[in-house]
Amino acid sequence: MSEFRRIRRARTAALAAALAGCAHSAPAARPEPTNPAAAPAAAVNAQPQPTASNALADSLLMDVRAVDSTIRVEARYAGSHNFTGAPLPGYEANRAFLRREAAVALGRVQARLGTGGLGLKVFDGYRPVRATLAMVAWAERTGQTHLLDDGYIARRSRHNQGVAVDLTLVELESGFELDLGTPFDTFSAAAHTANATGRAARYRQLLVKVMEEEGFKNYDQEWWHFTYDVPNPVPFDRVVR
Repeated sequence: MSEFRRIRRARTAALAAALAGCAHSAPAARPEPTNPAAAPAAAVNAQPQPTASNALADSLLMDVRAVDSTIRVEARYAGSHNFTGAPLPGYEANRAFLRREAAVALGRVQARLGTGGLGLKVFDGYRPVRATLAMVAWAERTGQTHLLDDGYIARRSRHNQGVAVDLTLVELESGFELDLGTPFDTFSAAAHTANATGRAARYRQLLVKVMEEEGFKNYDQEWWHFTYDVPNPVPFDRVVR
């Protein structure tokens, strides 16, 4: 765990630098892609699939903080601090759910990071289908339908299946976000996982390493976006409350 030791030595300087910088700057507008590398845009933007029942959702989805209460949650789409500028339908609480297998794996990540004085903050996990469709409506309403063609806003998302999570690193005790180079929901090459230098690059590398060792896969154009494979994933439209 030598990387953890390096992070601990650098943490005080990192926090001071972040405080002096623009840690709370507004994110650039960025619609969340559903891993366009994994499927062509036409397939990603097909008509939405039928959703599974709320009863099935309740049996398969798990609150990440039920696994480890030290995981922090800032559900961006439950409020206005997201690329649409408004809460999305289907979010009624500051909570994050994942398929049970993924939530348990996330708990293992949190435990490992905790040995180095770090932790996770989750921005989004399971996303109701209605919220994804609201993103599509936003693109159409604002004249940005090219984002649909490019696959950056998708009618089908792994978030809808509860197997995708957006997150960052924080200082465990204070909850202060570490500087990973760009804010969440930045739509530019700067957010590509490999496109960072110095301390931000080391933080990204650490996050990817620990997440991948617990079974997650990083989307290389978004340092914060990870997916977790489960058998027979299905989309849900259960309200987050």
